[in-house]
Amino acid sequence: MRLERVGRRHGLRGPWVLREVGLDLPAGTLVRIAGTNGTGKSTLLRVVAGVDAPTEGRITGRPPRTAYVPERFPVALPFTAVDYLVHLGRVQGLGRTTARVRAGEWLERFGAAEHARTEMAALSKGTSQKVAVAQALLADPALLVLDEAWTGLDTGARAELDAAVRERRSAGATVVFVDHDPRRLAGEQDAVHEVGSGRVREVPARSVDTGRWREAPVSALPGSEPPPRVRITVSGGRRPLPAGLPGDPVTAPTPASAPASAPASAPGPEGVDGPALTVLTVDARHSDALLAALLADSWHIHHLGSEGVRV
Repeated sequence: MRLERVGRRHGLRGPWVLREVGLDLPAGTLVRIAGTNGTGKSTLLRVVAGVDAPTEGRITGRPPRTAYVPERFPVALPFTAVDYLVHLGRVQGLGRTTARVRAGEWLERFGAAEHARTEMAALSKGTSQKVAVAQALLADPALLVLDEAWTGLDTGARAELDAAVRERRSAGATVVFVDHDPRRLAGEQDAVHEVGSGRVREVPARSVDTGRWREAPVSALPGSEPPPRVRITVSGGRRPLPAGLPGDPVTAPTPASAPASAPASAPGPEGVDGPALTVLTVDARHSDALLAALLADSWHIHHLGSEGVRV
């Protein structure tokens, strides 16, 4: 599958969300889409899945059997969980009996079999997310597009989705995904593409897995402002700040007694005015990955601010 000079805007004269996107998505590959919130990741996934048509450019080679898990799944549907899955299975070309059998199998795998006869509107957020993922896997899609599909799932269901992704890729399918956790399927992705300022570029997959993401910034659309910067104020941690944090942040100490948003200077003595604080400044597109890395290393987040924009 290939995207050639694809652009997407909202409305006839709305702002461009994506522009001049060139993207190769070979069969049998796992592709991660990265970038900070609001940069167009979900728009790109909807275009890839065929949910939205590109405003300009063209897409070739999309498999006829494509499945998509949206970031927000509509739960107020007039079906029970199993009837909804059977209905979607039929839409995707399965026979009724096959669709019902596969629906039961996927509900079982995701730990939701007991809710098969529950009305969709009565399901919890976590269970409805399991149904959302199950509907995408029913018919063995050749293109599987996952937009934050792991969000809301319990540990067991997340592991099952990881396994299902591996199964689809092994079967020759293309899997394209977004997830806020940089450790999701780390080391397994074949390609990583970053979305920012309306553009998409490939970055080395290993650099994302190790946190060494130091490529040049995405070229902005003409007339756009420089990428926003985010400041994160932290203390604690199990050890000194590790090298190779996502986005290669600029770090500086700040007095513990000063407000978290104050300019950085020498640290105050720990235990007198409070814990010594450190300010990390990074491009906004790396802030989610940086926060995840800091939290995983037991750092306490005191303040999240931005330079010139809202976060």
